[in-house]
Amino acid sequence: MTNRRSFLVASGLTALASTRAFGANERLRLGVIGAGGRMRQLLNAAESSGVPFEIVSVSDVYAPRREEVKLRASATNAATPMDFHAVLDDKSIDAVLIATPDHWHVRNAVAALSAGKDVYLEKPVTHTLEEDKTLRQAVRTSKQVLQCGMQQRSWPHFRNAVSLIQGGALGQVPQVRTFWWQNYGRNWVPKPIDAAQLDWKQWLGGAPDQPFSLEVFNRWRWFWNFGGGAMTDLFAHWIDVTHWAMKADTPSTAFVLGDNYVYPQWQCPDTIQAGFRYPGATPDKSFDVVYEGMMASSIDDGGLEFRGTDATLKLNRSGMSVFHEGVKSNPILREESFEDGTIPHMRNFFDCIKTRKDPNAPVEAGLAAANAGHLGNLAYHSGGMAKRR
Repeated sequence: MTNRRSFLVASGLTALASTRAFGANERLRLGVIGAGGRMRQLLNAAESSGVPFEIVSVSDVYAPRREEVKLRASATNAATPMDFHAVLDDKSIDAVLIATPDHWHVRNAVAALSAGKDVYLEKPVTHTLEEDKTLRQAVRTSKQVLQCGMQQRSWPHFRNAVSLIQGGALGQVPQVRTFWWQNYGRNWVPKPIDAAQLDWKQWLGGAPDQPFSLEVFNRWRWFWNFGGGAMTDLFAHWIDVTHWAMKADTPSTAFVLGDNYVYPQWQCPDTIQAGFRYPGATPDKSFDVVYEGMMASSIDDGGLEFRGTDATLKLNRSGMSVFHEGVKSNPILREESFEDGTIPHMRNFFDCIKTRKDPNAPVEAGLAAANAGHLGNLAYHSGGMAKRR
């Protein structure tokens, strides 16, 4: 659905970038759009970044979440409108953090850019392949900063891993293995809410009308009208790291095997294996990416393995290890992580608000990661295989 703001941005008639000059210790003025669990993590990271800021306005369709944000020291005096447009209408706000369900991401971001706000947009940045053009044009025809929520791009050991791979330390890399296992039955149990304090119709947005469901409200990522399952939630992070390290971001073909073995009430598969082909100009520049995961076992969590002809690099959010061929038991290099990557990622965003430089995760990176996940979901819906259009 196109409104006046999205039309202006898509057509290039965008608002001017903020010209406010920042002093070294001046507080950034932030708006919050979507105040659920991920936003709590983003605000924790913002508070740990060391950059002074205050939350001026917070919008969410569930009133208790708005009030929860107001308990933070940085948001004591914040306005709490239900409609996110009220946040954007506040001309004193420099930037907004967006952590709404996926089907709202582009609409929120386009409106924010049109209002002259810089944007931190959670991944996946789009809900469909067709939204790519709208968001890309909205960002690149504006003068605003948009940081995609691909925090690995600011995480020191991920940056070091990418440098090793691009420097040739692994030799040729024909295959990248990615995986993520989580346990929603043990670790992600929906909490009851007071439906009288929720604007369910607004939460649905452009999705088909349907009765309130606690399962859908809490686990919206696993229902097609609102999310895209593992492909656009979990896989999106790892394929972004792969694109970054391998300097290639356009798969030609996706193969997917997915099933609902544990959670038949979901629409998206809870158990999935997928493969993606990335053709290069020559065979030695081509590679495959595989993904596997399921949502009722959290042993091993998530990670990547870059399988090279000289060495293999194993990488996750705790650190990385490099194993040379022929030396399986002891890594030749190991690095641990001591800080959540969302903290330096938020710090990078805040810095870019002041310097007007491109952030570590520009819109093109977010779109490429989302598009790979969308291609995987297209394969799932098309009998197991899909080719890039």
